Order: sequence, then structure tokens, then C-alpha cells
Amino acid sequence: MPAVRLLLVACLVWGLGARTAQLRKANDRSGRCQYTFSVASPNESSCPERGQAMAAIQELQRDSRAQRADLESAKARLGSLEGLLHQLTRDKAAGPPGTQEGLQRELDTLRRERAQLETHSRELETAYGNLLQDKAALEEERRRLREENEDLAKRLENSNQEVARLRSVQCLQAHSTPQDVPPGSREASKWNVEAVNFQELKSELTEVPASRILKESPSGHPRSEEGDPGCGELVWVGEPRTLRRAETITGKYGVWMRDPKPVYPYTQETTWRIDTVGTDIRQVFEYDLSSQFLQGYPSKVHMLPRPLESTGAVIYQGSLYFQGAESRTVIRYELNTETMKAEKEIPGAGYHGQFPYSWGGYTDIDLAVDETGLWVIYSTQEAKGAIVLSKLNPESLELGQTWETNIRKQSVANAFIICGHLYTVSSYSSPDATINFAYDTVTGRSRALTIPFKNHYKYGSMVDYNPLEKKLFAWDNFNMVTYDVRLSKM
Repeated sequence: MPAVRLLLVACLVWGLGARTAQLRKANDRSGRCQYTFSVASPNESSCPERGQAMAAIQELQRDSRAQRADLESAKARLGSLEGLLHQLTRDKAAGPPGTQEGLQRELDTLRRERAQLETHSRELETAYGNLLQDKAALEEERRRLREENEDLAKRLENSNQEVARLRSVQCLQAHSTPQDVPPGSREASKWNVEAVNFQELKSELTEVPASRILKESPSGHPRSEEGDPGCGELVWVGEPRTLRRAETITGKYGVWMRDPKPVYPYTQETTWRIDTVGTDIRQVFEYDLSSQFLQGYPSKVHMLPRPLESTGAVIYQGSLYFQGAESRTVIRYELNTETMKAEKEIPGAGYHGQFPYSWGGYTDIDLAVDETGLWVIYSTQEAKGAIVLSKLNPESLELGQTWETNIRKQSVANAFIICGHLYTVSSYSSPDATINFAYDTVTGRSRALTIPFKNHYKYGSMVDYNPLEKKLFAWDNFNMVTYDVRLSKM
């Protein structure tokens, strides 16, 4: 019976393979349902004997094992193919070791180029912003210059009218008795318009209407409305007067000064002089009397504890104020006690040739004195080379109020301050230079001037104003000279 069942199973499998199997059902003699399944052999016309059936079954088993082996082999090959596909995919992503390193280097290079491009882009944006700011500043400057030009044109017209009026008054005075002269004409006639040098008169009238000219004080100096003798706007500079000449090559340029507010034991006659040619400048020559200065016999020689730089030193209230060599430090040296009393850095100030005057000499920091006190003239990177003014506390050297002008420091030969007004000299070598700019610290505005200024010896290295004597002190190619000045009402 088992053999029959195996035969039936074999026939079923074989029939499934040949697709010729048949299933029948019928009631047997006892009335039960009986199922019959038959498969026709493709190559046998009748059922084999028992031995033949076993052989067929064994053959079918061999075929089944062979098919299973083929299936396992197919599965193995499929797994291999899947592994190979995965490996190929991974290798494709990673690439060979050399290729991977090359790709990494290229990626790093691209990243650096991108960073450089971004940095350059930011720099371009910043530069563009700066250009826009400069353009706006230039537009504002052009507008301001246009307004000043219009103002100068009006003032020139007023000056021409005033000249005509003064000339008519002068003519009336020449042909009339005193009682015939109109009120106020005597005061105007004191200027003696016809006798004044034409160039000086032109300078006065170009810059200041004659109607603004003040009465002179008994000392010969103008007087301001506030009663401060000598305060006003510069309208004229006289011819240079030579006092003495330096003896050696170290005196080609230098600085000399007197104290406008002398303290005991010094007087307004005491004079100091420093030759500034050299690298270790420490000697300060002191002359008690003007005659000693003129003859070249110093009464004392000070040796500074630190070397100074440039020709920007001044004397004020018994102390020498100077710039320390190769620094932006201003130093106060008390002359009577021969001690340093204070020193202070000027924030951001250029030094040692960054923003000098046009003649050079490391004149980056220039100290000045006027009727209002002690000043420092300099420039900074932020000001882009324009002159900056600051008030200094004479005791502590602390900076007070500061003004930034629109005058380029390296485009002028020197500068000085009178009554809170900065004035600049156009050239250090031209014999016919001019006072070419003025800056008013009250209004914060500058204006162009054409006041004649003579460089008699053609190498001016120092120009300072002495508010006590109302003169300009200058050093011109070994020579120490003075200039008289004339001021008008502010």
C-alpha cells in the first residue's frame, strides 16, 4: 500500500510536470465518496511492474534532488550577484583610494575658492559703501564751496563798494576843512588808503569788508568787541625781519620762541632756541636777554631727558611742550626745575613722517599757542590726512575739544593759530607764498585766502604765532625771522 501511495504521489508530481493529471470522484458500493487521481505517463503505454515503479520513483527523487541543487545554486549565484552589485555600488561611490584623495583635494580647493570669493565679495561691498560715503562727502563739499563762493562774491562786491566809498572820503578830506568832513570819515582816513601798498589793501578787502575794520587800540593793535586786545581775523602779514642766523649745519632748520605768558624767573624778553637737524635732539638754548639772543651767547643750555622730534615745540607758562622722538607722545618739561611734569599720547595721531607738512622734517605733531591757550595740530588715519585740531590742558596735557578740518596737512607748508583760527602757509620754498586757508573753530568752516607771505630764504621750516607780541616767529633756512601781522574784527 505504501508503494502504491508513493506511486500515486510520483504520478501526481509527474502529472503536474506534464500537466495531464485527472481527478475523479464517485460513490463506491457502500455509498461513500471515493476520489480517484490519475496521471498518464508521457512515454509509457501501461503501468510498469513493482520494480519498474521503484525505479521510476528513484529517478523522480534524483530529478528532485537535482532540481533542488540547481535551485540552491541559483540562489547562491543570486546572492553573489547581489553582493557584487552592492560592492560595485559602494566602490562607485567611494572610488579607488587615489581617486578618493584627488576628489577630496579638489573639494577642499573648491571650498577655499568659495571662501575667497565670499571674502572678496564682502570687500567689494565695503569698498562700494566707502565710495558712496566719499561721493556724498564730495557732494557736500561741493555744495559748501559753492555757498562760500557765492558768499565771497557778495563780500567782494561789498568790498568794491567800500573801496569806492573810502576813496571818495579821502578825496573829500584832501579838499575840505575839518568841519566839512562827514562824521566817521576821520576814523576811516587813518588807514590812508592811497598810501597802503596795493597788494596789502587787495588782501584786506578780498577777505574782510572795510566796514568791519576796527578802531586801533592805543598800542596799535586791533581790539575786539569783547575788549580782548588783539583778537581778530588775520588780514595782512608784513615783510620778514631777520634777527639772527644759525652758526652750524644743525641750524638749517629749527624752532625758536618766547613765552607769551612768562612766569618767574623768566620775562617776555627771555628767548629759547632748538636746532632740530640730527637724530638725538636734546639741547635747548636759553637767552635771558634779547641782546644775548641776537649775539648768540646763551645764558643756559638745557639737556632734555628725552629727545624731541620736529619743529613743533612751544614755550607756554614756563614750560616747554614738545613731541617725543618717534612717538605720538606730547611732553611737558618745566624749564625752571628742569623736570618732566606730564606726558600724554595723542590718540591716533600720525608720527615720524606719516602726516608731516609738505617740507617734511617729521612735523606730524605741531604745538601752537594763541590768545585762548595751548593747541596741538596733527592728523590721523581716520581723518585721512586732514588737519585735526585739539585743545590741550597746559597742566595735564589732557585733550579738550577737537575739530577735524578739510585741509590736507601734507598739502600745506606750515600752520599756526590766532584767536581760535587755524591759518596755513601755501609753500615753504616759494619766495611769494601765501596764507592760503583759514579754519574757524567757532563755525567749523574753512575758507580760502590769498594773503601774501614771503619766504625770504626759501626754506621755511617753522611758523608760530606769539599772542603777546602779535608777531609770527619763523625759521627760514638757518635764519630766525619775525613777521608783523594785522588783524581785523572777528
